[in-house]
Amino acid sequence: MVIQAEATTPSAILDRASLLLDAFDGPGRLTLAQIVRRTGLPRSSAHRMLERLVHLRWLRREGRDYELGIRLMELGSLAVHQDRLHRAAMPFLHELHRATGFVVHLAVLDGTDVVYLDKVGGELSAVVPTRVGGRRPAACTAVGKAILAYADEHRIADALAGQGGARTRYSITTKAQLDTELAKVRAHGIAVEREESLPGFGCIAAPIGDLGEAAVAAVSVCGPVDRMLFDHRLSAPIRTTALNIWRHVDDGRVRVRPTLQQHPRPLSVGRSYPDHRGTRTA
Repeated sequence: MVIQAEATTPSAILDRASLLLDAFDGPGRLTLAQIVRRTGLPRSSAHRMLERLVHLRWLRREGRDYELGIRLMELGSLAVHQDRLHRAAMPFLHELHRATGFVVHLAVLDGTDVVYLDKVGGELSAVVPTRVGGRRPAACTAVGKAILAYADEHRIADALAGQGGARTRYSITTKAQLDTELAKVRAHGIAVEREESLPGFGCIAAPIGDLGEAAVAAVSVCGPVDRMLFDHRLSAPIRTTALNIWRHVDDGRVRVRPTLQQHPRPLSVGRSYPDHRGTRTA
């Protein structure tokens, strides 16, 4: 016989608080009525907990509207900057942005989504609609495909199912399409995205990790698709950046094996590669 925890037990209170905070997964403020609809919590309970979270600075209230508070921003920023991967990556992300002029992302896989740990982009950063802490379905992003290329079949299938249908008219929607894209990643060491996640934008990404093994993260450059160079002029510095980040994880101790120097077959200038849309890109 399973006995459910009372609503006032510490675990139940934490579950409810988490449910309330998860309701803010997206831009903008929420009213009490909107939060109740999203969480399914009783109105009185939701209101009481919301006001407590406001008092603790986890949330902020403006009139009748609630939004995420400064304390969450403080802790989120602290968590990112304490992360060894992020610390190792920071100088190389800025260097890659300076070398390419495009927006640079550092991302990890969380469930069926990728989560952006950092974004470096200068003026172009405001044009590309992504944000630190933001999520995108892994199967339709370059960083997601870079990580999934070395994942097991169950995770790949889950990622495709978790996409929830096509995001754009170019999104990958079948297992065969995704398998083809992941095979390209394993062959060339990079993943390519052309308007599959965001209309008008393209990305090139490389996995971060030991060659041939499950990647721990990915790094990408992203920009207007008509300005992206889908050849070695971008793929080479991206792959070099991924390698340098992995070398410097764990406070500078080298974690890669010498075999990582044996680069996969590069994408050559002047050679075109078909994508899943049926087009060819030089």
